Amino acid sequence: MSGYIDLHSHWIPGIDDGAPDVAEALAMLRGLGRIGFSKVVATPHMRTGLFDNERADLERAFGEIVAELRRYPELPEVALSSEHHLDDVVFANLVKGEGLPYEPARTAALIEFPTDHFPARYRERLFDLRMRRVRPVIAHPERYRPVWKDITVMDPLLDGGAVLLLDVCALVGKYGRAPRKAALELLEGGYYYAACSDAHRATDVREVEKAIAELYAVMGDEEAEFLLAEGPRNILEGRVAG
Repeated sequence: MSGYIDLHSHWIPGIDDGAPDVAEALAMLRGLGRIGFSKVVATPHMRTGLFDNERADLERAFGEIVAELRRYPELPEVALSSEHHLDDVVFANLVKGEGLPYEPARTAALIEFPTDHFPARYRERLFDLRMRRVRPVIAHPERYRPVWKDITVMDPLLDGGAVLLLDVCALVGKYGRAPRKAALELLEGGYYYAACSDAHRATDVREVEKAIAELYAVMGDEEAEFLLAEGPRNILEGRVAG
């Protein structure tokens, strides 16, 4: 199947730890298109002290690269959001409407936690976002150490209306054995609503392709296609139930 939607990738050049230049951005998008993605959402980091990007910075960088991409109509459709680290500054910006929720509905935003712990007041903050009609989409939960110990730590977040986004490359061991084990357990438990590439370089595409094949092998066609196409589309369009 083609028509996948990638909700999480880092192809805008020179803005974070993703593509360093336009050539790499083009190679990433060509590669993702080749393996079945018809739409790729750029999600550059907003992370205080590491990637101090603000909405205007990211919109400017996106506009510049989109002008370049018009020369290559064969590439996947592109869109802009952000990977919002749940720190004090980024959370405050989200609350003030200065984040970058997913378009077109603007009713969901990609949220990242620190890898080794859940941040202070994280449940309260995610609840606050839901009250503001912004659904938290939790990036790569399989890479968080608390989840390695017990996947049910995600239950209160799901009960509160968050959805989980799988980084498919965890399935082929890109991040180690513990994230792979957690990803498989979360898949088996039905925790994920969508899957993504989280690609940072063109060389990541080969691993993404292998990981998608593994996702199909583990989950079967219907569920894999939901995670790669229907689930992401529902998030973008604000059609997630609950």
